[in-house]
Amino acid sequence: MSVAERVAELRAEIARHNRAYYVEDAPLIPDADYDAMVLELRALEAAHPELRSPTSVTETVGAPVTSTPFAPVVHAEPMLSLDNVFSVEDLVAWGERTARALEADPGAVRFAVEPKIDGLALSIVYLDGELARAATRGDGRVGEDVTANVRTIDNVPRRIADAPGRVEVRGEVFLAPEDFLAMNARQRERGEREFANPRNAAAGSLRQKDPSVTASRPLSFLAYQLAGEIEARFAAHMDTLTCLAEWGFLVAPETRRVEGVAAMVERSDWFEGHRHDLRYQIDGIVIKLDDLAERARLGSTSRAPRWAIARKLPPEERTTRLVAIEVSIGRTGRATPYAVLEPVAVAGSTVALATLHNEDQVALKDVRPGDLVIVRKAGDVIPEVVGHVAEPGRRRARAWHFPTHCPECGAPLVRREGESDTYCVNRNCPAQLLQQIVHFCSRAALDIEGFGEQRVGQLIEAGLVHDVADLFGLDPGTIASLEGFGELSAHQLVDAARAARETPLSRVLVGLGIRHVGPVAARLLAQRFGDVDALAAAPLESLESVEGVGPVIAGSVHLYFREPETLERLARLKAAGLTLREAAGEARVSATLAGRAVVVTGTIEGYSREAAEAAIRARGGTAPGSVSTKTYCVVVGDAPGAAKVRRAEELGVPRIDAGQFESLLETGSWTATLA
Repeated sequence: MSVAERVAELRAEIARHNRAYYVEDAPLIPDADYDAMVLELRALEAAHPELRSPTSVTETVGAPVTSTPFAPVVHAEPMLSLDNVFSVEDLVAWGERTARALEADPGAVRFAVEPKIDGLALSIVYLDGELARAATRGDGRVGEDVTANVRTIDNVPRRIADAPGRVEVRGEVFLAPEDFLAMNARQRERGEREFANPRNAAAGSLRQKDPSVTASRPLSFLAYQLAGEIEARFAAHMDTLTCLAEWGFLVAPETRRVEGVAAMVERSDWFEGHRHDLRYQIDGIVIKLDDLAERARLGSTSRAPRWAIARKLPPEERTTRLVAIEVSIGRTGRATPYAVLEPVAVAGSTVALATLHNEDQVALKDVRPGDLVIVRKAGDVIPEVVGHVAEPGRRRARAWHFPTHCPECGAPLVRREGESDTYCVNRNCPAQLLQQIVHFCSRAALDIEGFGEQRVGQLIEAGLVHDVADLFGLDPGTIASLEGFGELSAHQLVDAARAARETPLSRVLVGLGIRHVGPVAARLLAQRFGDVDALAAAPLESLESVEGVGPVIAGSVHLYFREPETLERLARLKAAGLTLREAAGEARVSATLAGRAVVVTGTIEGYSREAAEAAIRARGGTAPGSVSTKTYCVVVGDAPGAAKVRRAEELGVPRIDAGQFESLLETGSWTATLA
């Protein structure tokens, strides 16, 4: 293929992806793959100037507005794009180049450093303080009139005070990460296709024909610029942000004015380290000259200002080849499909496996072995396959079907009526046994050091462990004969297990993996009944009467202790020397939340709503149902209430991730927030 042919191919492919991204709100590939194509095209055009064209996609912004239900809007001032850099070295080079253009010392130039929101660019025009029109960016010159839909966004002011004449506010419409996760959780519950990512879910929500649909989506707007004549009233960009905040707009509180290239780089590094602590998803950092007069001196190209740059962060979505679809069996027998991938670097780590959730999601995403697929990994979230990438001309494999029998033991796999999950029904399944023992020994349960997945698997394969009770009768001499063990390591393993026989009942209950019973419910039950015999004999009414337990947990516990397998296991644990009682004072907790109001919204793993609120009250706190200025913090679980989250944001109440709930209970504080 000649250079000219490759340039033509890239331009056509990039134009196709621009339409999918900007017009159809349905991206075909991750941003990182798109950026790679644009960089290749720019490099070819730079090396072969004769192939440059003013109509090339490298010289344009967004995508043209085509036939849509929205009226076209011509922007009074073009909404330009931003040039990108992908490394610190290139960012430093841009900063120094900008300083030279201003004939200034690189250490004295003032920059504004702000998050690059991964949302939909929007222009909102106010006339004499009243919201008059809102339009998307479109191709930068012509956008779409979405005024009726924007009026439904809660945090967009309908009127701004002391703003005579025409005022244009530019910013991004976005979905907060927790709102996006809640939307996808509801999609999974309904058996419907999930949204690809927050940006396109937000764009699709804003571009609805029916404004009531937009109103049902938890959209937010963040303002980052004043445009037109109004901007001339100010000397610096940071002053315009202060004005926007006074008018009632959300502006990024993390934005900082810094002096010098080194400080600018340092602040952009801060954003990279805190990208998952923010209230919005970001894909980069925007660096702008703070001085508006200096901006005017540098001007803009046809597509981007010379006074600003975007530092793109490592991608959290990439494409790779799906090698196979396998099924794993968990400790409850749940069968979860997962993707075996050609290894790919995503969000700073190499990903070779990714979850596919359940049978319905595999079908909805229509992914098949051999497909080119999009893989997402955000923060500490388990990697997941988003969907497949269409490859014109490539023949796909036949659709994958969920197996009918367990891949580990051959027993039937059963999907319970009304549920999306499938289970192995064989209680003696080795895969279930492995995960049960690993969980039993985990830090949240008996905390027995040395019993990781690999070692437990080795003990099971050697026939030394058939149940959790076998852990306490292991012989160090026999273990020492296994590969990878010596006398010292064998004795350490056995001693660790024997020392755990005095573990309080509450932690043993967690280790047994009773459905719906998390750490708090386990402590409440252990405190109320004292030992396992009293708990096992308790009638359902007594279990339900325990404050913070509730009927769901009570029913699960009642059923668990009436199964023959449970009674056999308890007998074996007693014979192995476990006390199975709550130590005096073990269930008492410190008043870490004394006098503090903590609001819980959404589902927290291991807790019912009643159990979570009981845990707060047990530590001296209160658990009101609404957010106010007196609220200490809001714990945001899975599928939270958008109104509570927004109210917390409006009042400046800290929001903490459900993963920090245990830390909150134990210490009254937390180590990470949803900013």
